[in-house]
Amino acid sequence: MAQGLARPLLPGENPFYRERIWQNLYQRQRDGSTLSDRALDVIDQALRDLAGRALDQPVYRLPGAFRDKVPAYGSTMCGDDLDGGLNTPKAYADFALQLVARGYRAIKLHTWNTPISGAPDVRSDVAACAAVREAVGPDIALMLDPFHYYTRQEALQPGRELERLDFYWLEEPMDEASVSSYVWLTEQLDLQICGPETAKGGLRTRAEWMLRNVADISRAGTQDVGGLTPTMKIYHLAEAFGMQCESHGNGVGNLHALCATSVAGKYHERGLLHPFIDYETSPP
Repeated sequence: MAQGLARPLLPGENPFYRERIWQNLYQRQRDGSTLSDRALDVIDQALRDLAGRALDQPVYRLPGAFRDKVPAYGSTMCGDDLDGGLNTPKAYADFALQLVARGYRAIKLHTWNTPISGAPDVRSDVAACAAVREAVGPDIALMLDPFHYYTRQEALQPGRELERLDFYWLEEPMDEASVSSYVWLTEQLDLQICGPETAKGGLRTRAEWMLRNVADISRAGTQDVGGLTPTMKIYHLAEAFGMQCESHGNGVGNLHALCATSVAGKYHERGLLHPFIDYETSPP
């Protein structure tokens, strides 16, 4: 269905007119269109790849590069109930040590979510975070994505514990549609709140979050907002506000965005990682 909506708009267009092409596609997303942000991302990245090949340059250098590499953080899968998986706080700690041994200097936990019996649970989240901090020591940056729709008070409790554990940030502990809840949580905590991630509205939603101080760190991923074109605008918007903007997701488009801008986040998200998966070996 997305191909049927996009295909009539592409023939005859100059592939270097990426902004015009993206705007035309974006306007077709109205009224419940099946032309998703992921579909826009695929088209937008393909056009940038075409330009890079034509100019014999990597994509991140086309708008003007800032750096050639960026460190990654290990981003775990959500918790499970599998022996040898991520089923206990100790299992998270053991896996974190494996990630540190592979060279990661930052780790993000995705903890147990609702399909697992007993989740979500604040105490389980805090226990996993505490176990990981004790295992890796004070010099590894740690983050938490509890992947829950906590209430305000439920989100505040792990937030205060993460402050004590010297975590770097907390993301998406509540439904992101409730902007006022995030304003409230950000005001309550010194811990940095990172977002939005899944809130609809792309570039414009992130502009509203920045303007209203909804979060301390902004967030954008090419698949979330419809490509590199809007992602770069979000990064530059964050620069205007003097804000850090972290990328969401492990796609190559996010790597290009990170290397092309100065205010982009400290890390590239590498994941989702799990003890059962050999994520260092490329598939045949």
